[in-house]
Amino acid sequence: TFTFGNAIRTYKYNVITFLPLNLYEQFKRAANLYFLALLILQIIPEITTLPWYTTLVPLVLVLGITAIKDLVDDLVSVTCLFQECRWMQIQVGDVVRLKKNDFIPADILLLSSSNPNSLCYVETAELDGETNLKFKMGLKVTHERLQEESQLQSFDGNHCEEPNNRLDKFTGNMLWGRERFPLDLDNMLLRGCKVRNTDECHGLVIYAGSDTKIMRNGGKTRFKRTKIDYLMNYMVYTIFVLLILVCAGLAIGHTYWYQDVGSRAWYLYDGLNQTASYRGFLSFWGYIIVLNTMVPISLYVSVEVIRLGQSKFINWDLQMYYSEKDTPAKARTTTLNEQLGQIEYIFSDKTGTLTQNIMAFKKCSIAGRVYEIPYIYIDFSSNIFAEKKFQFYDHHLISCIQSKKDKDVLEFFKLLSLCHTVMVEQREDDLVYQAASPDEGALVTAARNFGFVFLSRTQDTITISEMGTETTYEMLALLDFNSDRKRMSIILRFPDGKIRLYCKGADTVIYERLSPNSKYKDVTQEALDVFANETLRTLCLCYKDISRADFDAWSRKYKEASIAMRNREEALDEVYEQIEKDLLLIGATAIEDKLQDGVPETIAKLAKADIKIWVLTGDKKETAENIGFSCQLLTDDMQIYYGEDVSSFELSHNLYFYLFVSEKLSMRQNSRRNEPLGKPKKIKERFFPEGGKNSYSVDFVDMACECGAVICCRVTPKQKANVVNLVKKYKKAITLSIGDGANDVNMIKTADIGVGISGQEGMQAVMSSDYAFAQFRYLQRLLLVHGRWSYIRMCKFLRYFFYKNFSFTLVHFWYSFFSGYSSQVAYEDWFITLYNVCYSSLPVLLVGLLDQDVNDKLSLMFPKLYLPGQQGTLFNYKNFFISLFHGIFTSLIIFFIPYGAFLQTMGQDGEAPSDYQSFAVVTASSLIITVNLQISLDTSYWTFVNCFAVLGSMAIYFGIMFDIHSAGIHVIFPSAFKFTGVASNALRQPYLWLTIILTVGISLLPVICIQFLCKTIWPSVGDEVRQRSTLARKKPTFQRGARSRRSAYAFSHSRGYADLISTGRSIRQKPRARRDAPESIKEAPQAENI
Repeated sequence: TFTFGNAIRTYKYNVITFLPLNLYEQFKRAANLYFLALLILQIIPEITTLPWYTTLVPLVLVLGITAIKDLVDDLVSVTCLFQECRWMQIQVGDVVRLKKNDFIPADILLLSSSNPNSLCYVETAELDGETNLKFKMGLKVTHERLQEESQLQSFDGNHCEEPNNRLDKFTGNMLWGRERFPLDLDNMLLRGCKVRNTDECHGLVIYAGSDTKIMRNGGKTRFKRTKIDYLMNYMVYTIFVLLILVCAGLAIGHTYWYQDVGSRAWYLYDGLNQTASYRGFLSFWGYIIVLNTMVPISLYVSVEVIRLGQSKFINWDLQMYYSEKDTPAKARTTTLNEQLGQIEYIFSDKTGTLTQNIMAFKKCSIAGRVYEIPYIYIDFSSNIFAEKKFQFYDHHLISCIQSKKDKDVLEFFKLLSLCHTVMVEQREDDLVYQAASPDEGALVTAARNFGFVFLSRTQDTITISEMGTETTYEMLALLDFNSDRKRMSIILRFPDGKIRLYCKGADTVIYERLSPNSKYKDVTQEALDVFANETLRTLCLCYKDISRADFDAWSRKYKEASIAMRNREEALDEVYEQIEKDLLLIGATAIEDKLQDGVPETIAKLAKADIKIWVLTGDKKETAENIGFSCQLLTDDMQIYYGEDVSSFELSHNLYFYLFVSEKLSMRQNSRRNEPLGKPKKIKERFFPEGGKNSYSVDFVDMACECGAVICCRVTPKQKANVVNLVKKYKKAITLSIGDGANDVNMIKTADIGVGISGQEGMQAVMSSDYAFAQFRYLQRLLLVHGRWSYIRMCKFLRYFFYKNFSFTLVHFWYSFFSGYSSQVAYEDWFITLYNVCYSSLPVLLVGLLDQDVNDKLSLMFPKLYLPGQQGTLFNYKNFFISLFHGIFTSLIIFFIPYGAFLQTMGQDGEAPSDYQSFAVVTASSLIITVNLQISLDTSYWTFVNCFAVLGSMAIYFGIMFDIHSAGIHVIFPSAFKFTGVASNALRQPYLWLTIILTVGISLLPVICIQFLCKTIWPSVGDEVRQRSTLARKKPTFQRGARSRRSAYAFSHSRGYADLISTGRSIRQKPRARRDAPESIKEAPQAENI
């Protein structure tokens, strides 16, 4: 089934579905359903003991505030890019015209373009994260016959496969007239790409809307809820069970009490001839209403307010503001903040997330000599082709080139300017290079700045400027790069007739093919080790002179292999092997793949917080390994395992998934490591099943999760999401995904938390994320500061909220033993209504918003402070029952001490203040003072606002109480305000003030003692940090550890443009904007972690 329309949506609601869908989501919360049922009970006159509006008003308030918040969150998730009218109107079968720099609106078959041979260059950053251009090409028949608009109107006929999520494959046939033409991915322009260096192109829409490959990889938008939300739901269920048991017990008590006492007391006769059992049944529902505040509805209002405030703090954090692009951090949801403090696994994209995707030529070894980098900048102004932004600092090297005396140096840079597949375009008196990989672009640019300038090329020639002298070489053969060869070569005929082969590639493959007579092998090997220790990307350069007879013999074999109908690539590789031997080594290059600022420090800090980081990338294994060492995800104290050494898992559609993991040397891993690995195996089973349980998936997760780091290579967007889902499914861990391109959207949606980086790959990742910022380094502050604070605040808020409501509600329970279990309340009605709204909400709300156990600097300095969130130790069933028993204890004290004081009492005026209303005032006053002082004891970070809230809450209570107990309001509303004069009468008795003070003191004294003992004898990590923060700390300087792994430029080099060049197709080029990358930020001084 095809989707013909091109409209898509990334939002959850529309005008019709908002109200029902949002209410459905809200009533998934057990407490909301409970209060809805409670409201229904309060409407029944025979059951209700409280007015119905005491539940309706808070319920409507909660549902309304939450609905508005959800609507605002959803509105910011709408992808503006896809809301253009012309996009929505596109249908399958339409022929569309695209111009330069246009985004491609659907999956389109390229028919023709303004370039020769209907070439079209596209930028695929939204799909695979790569910023280098790729070319697509229309069929020869469509190029020749579909250039005019009238011809395009008459075009029809196409047959293709069903819509799928395979970004690397397309199979179809074009039926035109009576002929059938095969189609593949090279003929397709995929949605999300951008047209570059092509003035105009035409195409036929094949897939539209949700059928496009990028949307098939996007995953479904799902509702995310925090672990605390789920835990709160289960706790609400627990409270329901306790509530039912308590109410049932009290109802039974009322039944027996009415039989023994109530039915025999003439003064209790109410004129209703109801049986004791029926009265007990009504009493059960009456107590359900009376004790409903065990789970107050104001809890959810407060939770939403706290989450909103925490989101605003993230948005306002200037330390997460990226001034270069004027990009602040953005919390795009307000429901997941505390989950940021519980992350166990981070899944990160590589290109654009960890790196800037900017390569820089740093060092080189030529003829055994390493050209280091001193501290004096070289002036390249004498070279008219030099780039102003290029920086290299070795004066000896430039003097060797200018003197033209060192032939090895000249040959080195000549090789760099000739042996490549870079395309060039003259744009406004400037040369613009477009390379198949950033590495190759950096090398050709380096040669350009040292005087060997690549100027132009045709299908059989290449022209360079050698120190101002323009020279053209005849290109006899171009042996392109692939991932198996790990090298590329070019065979050239010099102007003097000499034939020479230039080759560059990974040291592991170059050294195997060197001539025994080659010089500089040992010294170059030492230089490669040094470069690798500095995490630079390396490759070796070599050459070979070929006689005319040898070349002619080889050329015949080459032509035969190039026209083979079967196994053409394998045949060519065999022919390449015959010529690429007995090479002479010239030297090696070292390129820096620039990381984003602060990436190594961020990863190291997150690792100290026991957060495991997995990198999921579409790059080749060696490239990912190099980045792993550069960003300190991999270190020398780790044992490296490669996926092919453990086993190879075959994915669907014949894609292979390569994995290597690093494990810290530990005793628990010895048994696994000592097992023989055996030979690599290829297992014909899907590694990421769509459903069900797969033993290989379980083994993969079990093994990988024991590792210090995991890097997954050559993965598609769908496979990224599958990896995340495997860890969620089998480890029940809280996960975070971070990426910057459309190829990361599925992974971002699948994880519990999705973070988008607003980088150079568009805004798709940001629009699908929960949190967004501009640099990877901000992730440590998001988690270790905001996430940890949010988690601690929410846990403290919930513990206290349950406590204060248990303390408040259970007084009714104790009072029932003295009221015949008659569902009578122990407080005044207005006190019950305003308790959670005015009297006790503000102090705990401010704790949930502002409290800090330690400041942000200490939070970053001591990552171990993050561990309690991962372990869930601050809020769980243990903490819940502690709050319950604490509330039971407080309610006992609050009820029975005033009860004992009122039992035999005589006031100053000779009257006994032992009436029910005076008792209600004393218990209520004791409760308000106790719970407000209790939150004061739990507050770690005091501000004026906190102090004002505590004192203000108590002042509000007394002020409102005196007002509603006044005679004036009783005259106006006699039925609603019945405690006339009670407060002024009761609180003028010193004896009752002493009772209140005694009650508060006994309630708080055990808490003070326990807190003192805990901080003295069993201090938490936060307690220790606060103590140590007052002492002087010696701060060690940052030292980059040694590296033993070698990196290689050739490993990361994608397939070049050899086929395009050799066929003689004209190449056009887009200028590539370059800028100086900012210097790496300095490591902040750190204290030793505890």
